[in-house]
Amino acid sequence: MSLKKSIILIIIILLIDQISKIYVKTHFVLGEELPVFSWFKIYFIENNGMAWGTKISDFVSFMSERTAKIALTLFRIVAIFGIGYWLYSATKKHNPTVLILAIAFIFAGALGNIIDSVFYGIFFNDSHGQVASFLPEAGGYDTLFHGKVVDMLYFPLYKGYLPEWLPFYGGKFFTFFDPVFNIADVAISTGFVMLIVFNKKAFGKK
Repeated sequence: MSLKKSIILIIIILLIDQISKIYVKTHFVLGEELPVFSWFKIYFIENNGMAWGTKISDFVSFMSERTAKIALTLFRIVAIFGIGYWLYSATKKHNPTVLILAIAFIFAGALGNIIDSVFYGIFFNDSHGQVASFLPEAGGYDTLFHGKVVDMLYFPLYKGYLPEWLPFYGGKFFTFFDPVFNIADVAISTGFVMLIVFNKKAFGKK
């Protein structure tokens, strides 16, 4: 797979990711949901930290939340350069297509969430109790590098109380699948799954 085709794939994923995020951001109030099926909803939330809503400051107690946010975003930017070089190298070495596809998916997803983290704070006003607008006259809801990642894909495949006989969690209300995510997260996950499932094809027997 050529570098040109990889870039086209990345652009397509980025467009789908950013269009979906901008639409939700400019049409939904924070916390609003739109049922599509009984097992799928568009549910607008914003992620202020790491994957699954985890905050980096939970692990680095000496940092304030805002400092931790900048540190996380800068780390992601450095990582994206590394992934980009990996993609460039893989195409030049004519590595297996499955490896190049996986790297392209991961790169596109990581870049999609970086765009939110870096720019959304200045591109939009906040979504608390209102529908946000793009490039508001009064300015955005925060400064550069302090944007929040927009999530909207929610698949509550099962909701109910677990059987009492289950250890630890018996009798508790349980939702599967609980996390809310976005297209960029899907791309990253797809890339990693491809590397795991097609490990031998991607990296060879060695």
